[in-house]
Amino acid sequence: MIKSFLRDDSGLELSEYAVAAALIALAVVGVFTTLGTNISGVINNLASFIK
Repeated sequence: MIKSFLRDDSGLELSEYAVAAALIALAVVGVFTTLGTNISGVINNLASFIK
């Protein structure tokens, strides 16, 4: 029973999905942070032209 438990690698698949999801989440956060900074710059430029 212990040998079959140690040979079973189905749990490894779940951990791989968790790592992939974490990497995707980090990438999304990075993209949204950069995008938010760029949008803020554009809005500030437009606001300076309006004044």
